[in-house]
Amino acid sequence: SMGEKTLTRMDLSEAVFREVGLSRNESAQLVESMLQHMSDALVQGEQVKISSFGTFSVRDKSARVGRNPKTGEEVPIQPRRVLTFRPSHLMKDRVADGNRK
Repeated sequence: SMGEKTLTRMDLSEAVFREVGLSRNESAQLVESMLQHMSDALVQGEQVKISSFGTFSVRDKSARVGRNPKTGEEVPIQPRRVLTFRPSHLMKDRVADGNRK
């Protein structure tokens, strides 16, 4: 079923260690460095585009009036920044094909 297994940063650094041949320590540093660069870019409002994987973007959402679904009461929603991920076509196809196996 879906969502039972989780890939962690430890798993990524273990994979780099096995497949790239860096030391365990270097592998962990490599993963850490990549994640740090991606995080920093997003915090600065930059897009992060990983070809054939997808694009992470920051969007500014303006203030609006929301509604409490239970009470129907109107509630102001503050302006905020949200993070979105848009998978590439290739990634979408690969995920869709994975469902059929």
